[in-house]
Amino acid sequence: MIKNCLFPVAGYGTRFLPATKAMPKEMLPLVNKPLVQYGVEEAQEAGMNNFGFVTGRGKRAIADHFDISYELEHQIQGSGKEELLGDIRTLIENNTFSFTRQHQMKGLGHAILSGRTLVGDNPFAVLLADDLCVGEEPGNGVLKQMSELYNQFRCSIVAIQEVPADQTHKYGVIAGESMKEGLYRITDMVEKPAPEDAPSNLAIIGRYILTPDIFDIIKDTPPGKNGEVQITDALLTQAKSGCVLAYKFKGNRFDCGSIDGFVEATNYVYENVYKG
Repeated sequence: MIKNCLFPVAGYGTRFLPATKAMPKEMLPLVNKPLVQYGVEEAQEAGMNNFGFVTGRGKRAIADHFDISYELEHQIQGSGKEELLGDIRTLIENNTFSFTRQHQMKGLGHAILSGRTLVGDNPFAVLLADDLCVGEEPGNGVLKQMSELYNQFRCSIVAIQEVPADQTHKYGVIAGESMKEGLYRITDMVEKPAPEDAPSNLAIIGRYILTPDIFDIIKDTPPGKNGEVQITDALLTQAKSGCVLAYKFKGNRFDCGSIDGFVEATNYVYENVYKG
């Protein structure tokens, strides 16, 4: 089973300014829980217990969240508010959290490479916390679905969903050979193509499972779109020399990196999780 999950969380979150001027976007709350905690819970559900965070300046709140606050717990001891910390205490007690810094913002590929020391030479997941994903069935989140596929195929896997043609410029987009319903062997990947250049409408979202050879491939990958080291380019190299799969997951995804998506996710969590 895959035990390691990497969280690239060094971005500035500029679309949420001024809220993110002093607070990491990953700490924005969906009702009463920060985005990043939903991601950690999804990874834990998939059997992972070693969580590595690639952070940057101004991101101390993430490390503090996954640590015990003795002063706070002392203040609320014996009150009904203690139970509100139950979920996060369980995460802290049953998992390992480690942190490193991405000193320059050079793209997602570079962020993943920066996390190499946190996951070692092991297969690992990558979770982008500003994509909230909810499985169709309780207890069967997107990373769990992907982990089960990895156990069968033992290769890198990306999560995909269909997007409108006029939205392809926001995503990495794949072309592939269908292996079975919802599963493709990738033959091409393009980072943020214009609609007329997109190989399909199948867009990569913020869930990956990667084999450790991806690190050396990233090191040899030159900067691409926007002058950044793109994980899409590295994965295409990996696909040409071996196999990379794309999985059309079962569930819903909310783009919490956008204002509209964040509001939609908040409403969903309030109606289906918090009140439930």
